Amino acid sequence: MFHWNEANRNHLASHGVTASEAEEVILNKPVDIELQLRNGETRILHLGETNVGRVLVVVTTMRDDRVRVVTAYPANRQMRKFWMAHKDSEDDQTNADP
Repeated sequence: MFHWNEANRNHLASHGVTASEAEEVILNKPVDIELQLRNGETRILHLGETNVGRVLVVVTTMRDDRVRVVTAYPANRQMRKFWMAHKDSEDDQTNADP
């Protein structure tokens, strides 16, 4: 499902993020916050959290039918606030009576 090599693992590490954390964000239903066209490919900026609640921005593109993480970094205060509001609204919808 994911496409990794030493270059993108090292790039994530320079931001204090592991490949596993980036994968968790993608698998944990992130919010897609922006689409970019860079170097002829579409990149998606995702905002979400790891299994232990760390809020990250993860930038992905598709390569050979696999997700390639271009970069990932800790969300800033404004992004974390946005994520928590999104998460609260999701919880409210889940808990609403049918």
